Amino acid sequence: MNLERPFAPKIPGGPALMGIVNVTPDSFSDGGKYAGESAVSHGLALLEAGTDILDIGGESTRPGAAAVSEAEEIARVIPVIAGLRAKTQAHISIDTMKPAVAKAAIEVGANIWNDVAALTAPGALEMAGKLKVPVVLMHMQGEPRTMQQAPHYENVLEEVGAFLRERALAARAAGVSHLWIDPGIGFGKTIAHNLTLLSGLETLKKMTGERVLFGASRKSMIQMIDGAKSAPEDRIGGSLALALIAAQNGADIIRVHDVRETAQALRVLRAAEGVK
Repeated sequence: MNLERPFAPKIPGGPALMGIVNVTPDSFSDGGKYAGESAVSHGLALLEAGTDILDIGGESTRPGAAAVSEAEEIARVIPVIAGLRAKTQAHISIDTMKPAVAKAAIEVGANIWNDVAALTAPGALEMAGKLKVPVVLMHMQGEPRTMQQAPHYENVLEEVGAFLRERALAARAAGVSHLWIDPGIGFGKTIAHNLTLLSGLETLKKMTGERVLFGASRKSMIQMIDGAKSAPEDRIGGSLALALIAAQNGADIIRVHDVRETAQALRVLRAAEGVK
């Protein structure tokens, strides 16, 4: 399978799109909506809508989320990944902090590891080196249950960049060849922190020497900025605005729920810029 293909996205001029397939009962946006065959069907629909990568997750990382056992996470994601791989050669990412879950997912067809803990779990670096797949390294201050209680930085851009640079160097030393970094929007950050990171994506790329994944789809910062209470699925306008700004600021992959709408917005943006 050609691991370089995410770097030639379906949208002329990019970025690539990573479509979210949550197989969890408690994710903030679509918890409990997809599992088993319904998750496979949803993933195939996202591919038809224009996504480049499917991101399969079996443990919610929303603020306050409870931990899930390794066995339960494997039971949730493996049938979905195997079912998708039987029907498509598209790139499939496993969204997990656990090395054993990543290993099980890669064995049945996933070919990217998206780790919100940036390979800090025991054995994660060694496992990534053995699996030899591209890895996404994300920054998170704290852990999901407590990360939004009191986020604090002296300089969020410098601190996030320094952390991601260190993790990228560690991953490459362990044998990982292809990397993306993710500033972790909403993972132990205030709105001000999130907006600073959004405007500083090119700075993060220069600090780390790595490509950037950006994910803010349907997140609560949109509701907070808007000032009107909204369900996650009613935050598409804000999600599109963030995606467009991220694309203009150098994001290489944008992780989204609403693939068709995001792809359409990005195609219009690139057309306006003269990209054909």
